[in-house]
Amino acid sequence: MLKRISAVVLGGLLATALAGCGGDGGGAGSGDDDGTITLGFAQVGAESGWRTANTKSIQDSAKEAGIELQFSDAQQKQENQIRAIRSYITQKVDVIAFSPVVESGWDTVLREAKDANIPVILTDRAIDSPDQTLYKTFIGSDFVLEGKKAGEWLVAEYQGTTEPVNIVELQGTTGSAPANDRRDGFAEVIKADPKFKVIASQTGEFTRAKGKEVMDAFLKAHKDIDVLYAHNDDMGLGAIEAIEGAGLKPGVDIKIITVDAVKDGMQALADGKINFIVECSPLLGPQLMELVKKVDAGESVPERVITEETTFTQEQAKEALPNRQY
Repeated sequence: MLKRISAVVLGGLLATALAGCGGDGGGAGSGDDDGTITLGFAQVGAESGWRTANTKSIQDSAKEAGIELQFSDAQQKQENQIRAIRSYITQKVDVIAFSPVVESGWDTVLREAKDANIPVILTDRAIDSPDQTLYKTFIGSDFVLEGKKAGEWLVAEYQGTTEPVNIVELQGTTGSAPANDRRDGFAEVIKADPKFKVIASQTGEFTRAKGKEVMDAFLKAHKDIDVLYAHNDDMGLGAIEAIEGAGLKPGVDIKIITVDAVKDGMQALADGKINFIVECSPLLGPQLMELVKKVDAGESVPERVITEETTFTQEQAKEALPNRQY
């Protein structure tokens, strides 16, 4: 708690200057001595319905837990996240959490946080650093398992058929953990049967607009697409627009598998336009705040916290939609 005591002194000295600069005096390191935890959170962006729900969960949960939240939106740029993390270090927040835009390139800034004795929590996405002392824990989904679940449904769907099954893949942000792992998990399952062929694979950047754009290109280049595997619902929903624009029936002429299970995706599943969705829950806020409290108190936490998730068929989506939170 020494850094909070230091922050009290610093806050008193700078109060007048902050007021003159338009600051509100209530940010991280502002001098609260009531034991309030300050969390600096660097979000990826607002690229999808999933991410919007994830942000709301974190903001609402911080408020409910009595944690002061300093929040930044990186707009899907790693340099923005690194800048935000350095700002949190300068502000002497108590804990830093972030969802990494990509897997690589974090060691330098995380060593800076470690040197400043500020614990770091990874949320939703992992990093590929060999130095696991740079963060306390990682909370999120098993993206490889999500890819495997998508592949297992596909294998079961085409069981007993011998005709080639041509697949196009809309990958997430290049270099990100979910894009890499969902690709690898899916590929691992389908490789055992040579009838499954991924004939085109390209990033759709996890956005609906890019998903539509890339699917348009896939449809122009390939006249024999049987299946679309999209790494999230938003890209799948954009692809549906492209498929319908080409005069084809999504879910029938081209079977569609997506990941996330946000409300718009679940509605498309219930409507028969998507065939199968692997859930990836964005509601990490409550679990994250519990971890924040524990690491701030110096308590030990698991190195990996996996969220519990399921899968949905079209009938299951109809049942789940009335009570869907996101």
